Amino acid sequence: MKTLKLIKNDPYLQPYSGAIEGRTHYYEHTEWRLTNEGKSKLKDFANGHLYYGLHKTAEGDWVLREWAPNATAIYVKGDFNGWEKREDYRLYPTENGNWEGRFPAEKMQHGQLFKLLVEWQGGYGERIPSYARRVVQDNVTKIFSAQVWAPEKPYKWKTKHFKPNTDPLLIYECHIGMATNQEKVGTYEEFRQNVLPRVKELGYNCLQIMAIQEHPYYGSFGYHVSNFFAASSRFGTPEELKHLIDDAHGMGIAVIMDLVHSHAVKNELEGLGNFDGTGYQYFHTGPRREHPAWDSLCFNYQKHEVLHFLLSNCKFWLEEYNFDGFRFDGVTSMIYRSHGLGEDFNGYESYYNLNQDGDAICYLMLANRVIHQVKKHAITIAEEMSGMPGLAYPLKDGGMGFDYRLAMGQPDFWIKYIKEVKDEDWKAGHILYEMTNRRQDEKTISYAESHDQALVGDKTIIFRLIDAEMYWHMRHGDNTYMVDRGMALHKMIRLVTCSTMNGGYLNFMGNEFGHPEWIDFPREGNGWSYKYARRQWELVDNDNLYFHELAAFDKAMIHLIGSIDGFENLPLQTLWDNEGDQLAAFKRGDYVFVFNWNGQKSFADYGILAPAGKYDVVLNTDAREFAGFGIADDSIEHFTTPDPLYEKDGKGWLKLYVPARSAVVLKKID
Repeated sequence: MKTLKLIKNDPYLQPYSGAIEGRTHYYEHTEWRLTNEGKSKLKDFANGHLYYGLHKTAEGDWVLREWAPNATAIYVKGDFNGWEKREDYRLYPTENGNWEGRFPAEKMQHGQLFKLLVEWQGGYGERIPSYARRVVQDNVTKIFSAQVWAPEKPYKWKTKHFKPNTDPLLIYECHIGMATNQEKVGTYEEFRQNVLPRVKELGYNCLQIMAIQEHPYYGSFGYHVSNFFAASSRFGTPEELKHLIDDAHGMGIAVIMDLVHSHAVKNELEGLGNFDGTGYQYFHTGPRREHPAWDSLCFNYQKHEVLHFLLSNCKFWLEEYNFDGFRFDGVTSMIYRSHGLGEDFNGYESYYNLNQDGDAICYLMLANRVIHQVKKHAITIAEEMSGMPGLAYPLKDGGMGFDYRLAMGQPDFWIKYIKEVKDEDWKAGHILYEMTNRRQDEKTISYAESHDQALVGDKTIIFRLIDAEMYWHMRHGDNTYMVDRGMALHKMIRLVTCSTMNGGYLNFMGNEFGHPEWIDFPREGNGWSYKYARRQWELVDNDNLYFHELAAFDKAMIHLIGSIDGFENLPLQTLWDNEGDQLAAFKRGDYVFVFNWNGQKSFADYGILAPAGKYDVVLNTDAREFAGFGIADDSIEHFTTPDPLYEKDGKGWLKLYVPARSAVVLKKID
């Protein structure tokens, strides 16, 4: 058997070749089995959403299908029949646990609410169809119901053939509900009109939207999903979500969504928990059924019907809503039987010790296969913290098929560094190492902080740096040492994280301008308040506050990085690393990045050995326009000074004035 490229490129994986080859063979065999022994494509298998659920037939009538193998009878109850159990709204068994009901056009109308009444031996319960595309909550009773959704004028897409720009991928992570500055749940329309233009202006080329799949508890941040095919109605209608995505595409912005296939909410009335009277229809039995840390249910990825459900879900969001891909949530929890809990993952043996869930790994490989068959240029990102080798590596070469993996160690590093290391002990070389410590042949998404670092009980980077002084000293002319220090480090941290990427960069909504405080969704413990579940855009819009300048720096940084062709693929070469000075420099292509982490010393005529030539400053964190001190004159052209020792290598000394706690980017002109 030919050695897989993943193993060939990493000799340390050789002892585990059997496990890697085994998972590849298992995936290939499963795909062969699901595609009728290879006679069709996997994307043809992933059509459950076209069969199950409520659909209008070509004749204008209705057909409703459901998979419920343990059911003994199924009825449809809703606005159209007084919510009563009636024979003329009954589903009938077909085969393989499937049920079907056909109803004349006049039996149901657009906008009417309904549920299934599922009966089983010894019990019954009201259920929302598993493939429901529209689920709404009653404002008074708080009860969720499916809704007939068949508008007379379906949404017509303006941008029909969109290709994401991944050169590099610059992601703006967002949550629709908290994207408003009002103390309420924001809407798709408000985001489209008020926030999307901000994203475009900042220069990000990809929008990552959280909490799209319907979830009964708003405070779950969208991670306890109940209805996998329904876009959350608390933000608006399906057409409004499509309009948002369409407008984003018109601006050149890709749109991906957080896809939660790692677990499901336990709720029975809203979700799949006990759909047909059994707890094992979609999920594991016994101790593997419930996630020990998330209070949720774990899918049984070995079952044909579960694969059908989840793979169809991938295809559905790509085709129905024109999403450009997914950030898969909770991948670590999926691929380990321990869910990664209590594991240290400090060696290769941690990845191949029989703790792995082969069926979950196979599902993720199948999902990546389906997604890229449906959309060749789709984007898939794995949220995975263990460092599993081959996660973002091609399927054909022994990988799991993701395009990117999140660099989850980076935000953990920054929080730990800020909390535990004194400023004078920050080591420039160590920071550079942490930013580039990754598998070089797998693309990653770099980020200093996402939504995770701001959830209740934690603090954003800016809040850790400045803390309570943010409330009183962010107005121009009223700054303090803590504010100056915090803003300087905030810019430097973002620049070093972004400029060392090898795939893409991510920022969470509002963090670009140092949004104050934490994120705390309405809950009993805070009196169901929306005060901390929103974004205070008025802060960044006020040009008398330093938030304005922090946003200006982020915009300049993103536009610069985004303008450099193939930046994410440019080799990163360290030019200088002086631990005593706390200064380091590196080059990528024609650009030189210099970081002075020293809070006490500015350096005049500091020499950095760089390719000989002429350099111009293209970005300086200390510029006045970015709330810096503007000490250096960035209009000066810099010429390297020759040195006989290095002339033969085409190098010279780049002499710079580097202010304390600042970073500068220079471009080689000739």
